[in-house]
Amino acid sequence: MAKKPWPVLVGEYTSLAFLLPSATFVGYAIGWLLDKAFHTHWLYIPFLVLGIIAGFVQLIRQLMRDTRDDS
Repeated sequence: MAKKPWPVLVGEYTSLAFLLPSATFVGYAIGWLLDKAFHTHWLYIPFLVLGIIAGFVQLIRQLMRDTRDDS
């Protein structure tokens, strides 16, 4: 497997910096919208946690894909 040029690596790792906060925000936003729709005050919490978990899962998947040994 050919080594990726450094600008590609910089782009990939920069995208990881936005992955976790954006996944967290999306989870919170879905929970907040459901709270408004169903007139509740607690749904944002589990969706916030799900967003955080989804962000970490994607982060780990990307790091595992980048560090595996294909030799």
